[in-house]
Amino acid sequence: MLKIYRWQISNFRRELVLLLAYPFFVVTMLFLWLCPRFLRKKTDKYAGKIYYKYGHKARETALDNIAKAYQNFSQQEVESMAKKVFANVASALLDFFSFVYIKSPERYFKIVDVEGEEHLKKAYDRGKGVICLIPHISSWELSAVTPPMLGYKTVAASKPIKGFLIQKTMVWFRKRRGMVNFSRDGSYKKLVKSLKEGKCLILMIDQDTNVKGCFVDFFGRKTFTPLGASRLVADTDASIVPMAMTQLDIKKYKFSILPELPIIKTDNPESDLIANTQIQSNIIEEIIRKNTTQWVWMHQRWKTASPEHA
Repeated sequence: MLKIYRWQISNFRRELVLLLAYPFFVVTMLFLWLCPRFLRKKTDKYAGKIYYKYGHKARETALDNIAKAYQNFSQQEVESMAKKVFANVASALLDFFSFVYIKSPERYFKIVDVEGEEHLKKAYDRGKGVICLIPHISSWELSAVTPPMLGYKTVAASKPIKGFLIQKTMVWFRKRRGMVNFSRDGSYKKLVKSLKEGKCLILMIDQDTNVKGCFVDFFGRKTFTPLGASRLVADTDASIVPMAMTQLDIKKYKFSILPELPIIKTDNPESDLIANTQIQSNIIEEIIRKNTTQWVWMHQRWKTASPEHA
């Protein structure tokens, strides 16, 4: 009981701080909307350095994750990559808020180049729903709203962001670009229904979260990975189409849509879930390896220990 009470106090304090910080959040967005390009470059540069210097927990996690994934790297190479990761993540975050007011497809696609849309269209036209498999790379918020900006009916389920005003603002940003956003809790039936209606579903499985999952290979390690995409495919016959946003330079992105993934279906459904999740994990790793410094290495990706290392 004491532990729960302390958590409630801590949660209340955090929400209060975020509420008081909300005006600063709004002012920052306004600044980014009006900020000239030359000043944005300097803002990006210093934001990444500040994040790396003072984000102690995130920095240590990133350094540890990079060392695990790239065991042949020297300490200097690990640190150099980590600094670039923090710079790119900060830049993508600032870019998102810089462009968040844009809801016209004509203006939006002057910022975002799209390649491979034929893969999404082919899957979408079957009418059985499309799981848009997106990693947390570069500006994943821009990734999530690109399918609806292209004209595809799109839904997503997400965990609420800390700070209820920030959460409402982010959901509004997504909605004004055509996305229907569900709360993750108790959303599975809604997601199944949406896919059976032929819609796109934004799904990200590249983080270790408190959901049903399994252990598959990822960067040479057994890694706990959500089963959500595999379960939904088994229940709906939807397609899985991987896609990702990468930053080319300041104010320019490329959204790459890859070919539909194969789906394994045998007389062993449990084995199929793991096999399909491995296929998904493989393509996500491939995307990350092509853009190593744009993925969120500061997430505790290997938080859950595999049974063999328990």
